[in-house]
Amino acid sequence: MARPKVLVTGAAGYVAAQMLPTLRERYDCTLIDVTTTGRGGSEVPGVQVQSLLDDRETLRPLFTGCDAVIHLAFIRRTEDVREHFDGEMDNIRMAYNVFRLSLEENVRRVVMASSNHAADFYEHLLRSREMDMLQATNDIRPLSDNYYGWAKESYEHLGFVFATGTLGRKLENVHIRIGAPRQLDPTALSGDIEGYPVRRNLGAYISPRDLTQLFVKSIETENIANEWGIPWQVFYGISDNTRSFWGLENARRVIGYAPEDDSEVSWAREVYDNLTSKGVLGRVGKAP
Repeated sequence: MARPKVLVTGAAGYVAAQMLPTLRERYDCTLIDVTTTGRGGSEVPGVQVQSLLDDRETLRPLFTGCDAVIHLAFIRRTEDVREHFDGEMDNIRMAYNVFRLSLEENVRRVVMASSNHAADFYEHLLRSREMDMLQATNDIRPLSDNYYGWAKESYEHLGFVFATGTLGRKLENVHIRIGAPRQLDPTALSGDIEGYPVRRNLGAYISPRDLTQLFVKSIETENIANEWGIPWQVFYGISDNTRSFWGLENARRVIGYAPEDDSEVSWAREVYDNLTSKGVLGRVGKAP
């Protein structure tokens, strides 16, 4: 039986590197990026150099015959406000090209890297404990107070348009609001263990295997229709963290996401050292 054909954009990037071993095993992958070298400068085998800002006829052959697209490519932000805005507009154009070509070339499903920053506005409510948990559900509109988050939310809404069928057919798409797909710096746990900065660092973590599982299940789950019958979903990309403040209910229910890791377990020693240094171990119980 032929393996599903999957196009991966941004394939030389940091997030892709965590998933590529599994993706290569499960799928017939086409890998594209604007560079063939990863973050550490090493060559990423099999990556074709291609910009998603090129005209769509140039890009079309990459999408032809694909079963799914994993869209990870993005233009990195700069400190200049105007360049930052222009860069995010280019990111939106790339997302549009992915959706449009996927629609036209009969790709079944697009899985797109969104970001937790799509809902940055609500963090002041989480910080003040006016809100305990933020779900990626249809009854909470994502709102951001920065260009990066606004662009990511724009991907999500753009995907909804393509999923409704008003453009000819329903293009299935999933958006994953990735948290923190990186090893935790112990200094990030040096503050008040109950304070928001430490809670955020612990709550946002996602391990490589949980990240991979989330993307694979987003590709392979047969039915991703929401309550209105539209094949469009938004999931938070975090592990099963004890101090999480972004909900995983819909990812568990729709695609059977079952994260295996918890930042508080992975960094138990650092958390223990933090509690000991703050003199609060007696209030929260002894470490095992």
